Amino acid sequence: MNNKIKALLYNFLGFGTIFIIVYILLMHYSGLTRLWLPITSFVVGTILAPKFQAIKTQSGEKIFMKWIFIKGIKQL
Repeated sequence: MNNKIKALLYNFLGFGTIFIIVYILLMHYSGLTRLWLPITSFVVGTILAPKFQAIKTQSGEKIFMKWIFIKGIKQL
């Protein structure tokens, strides 16, 4: 599988997981209703989700990850 596709899938899975968890938590423990619930979940998910990117290096294409809970950029 292409590394760019892997990075896209990792981004989707990371965001989707955090979005669903935040959505469920907000649904049960906050007073948000209607459109505010998914909008708030989207913003929080966008901020907290790890970011993956496929970059071409001298030794080939590699996937890198940046996340606010980890210092620096990690290579996968």
